[in-house]
Amino acid sequence: QVQLVESGGGLVQAGGSLRLSCAASGGTFSSNRMGWFRQAPGKEREFVATISGSGGSTGYASSVKGRFTISRDNAKNTLYLQMNSLKPEDTAVYYCAANSRGWGRRDLSASYNYWGQGTQVTISS
Repeated sequence: QVQLVESGGGLVQAGGSLRLSCAASGGTFSSNRMGWFRQAPGKEREFVATISGSGGSTGYASSVKGRFTISRDNAKNTLYLQMNSLKPEDTAVYYCAANSRGWGRRDLSASYNYWGQGTQVTISS
């Protein structure tokens, strides 16, 4: 069983930066593909970024590519999302997720079998 706890959300002005963290416990962190998803009010949960277990492969939604960076520290069992040049449309609850099964499309929420509770990110214009 994997437990995930996000932190680092908050309120920032457009153009600012935030770094989200996701602390993992249980399971073998370095074996799991990890991802960040977000859900804005009234919208479906959407893919943001993903990273392989080793950290050697990453992927991003087109809406965040070039502004967000996903990374992980397997020694600390922690996943990160560095968010720069934030826009009001980035406002959402951000969730980290783990895929311990080793299969499934990396940008689909259904591929991830463990989820954190989420952290609110609000960007003011």
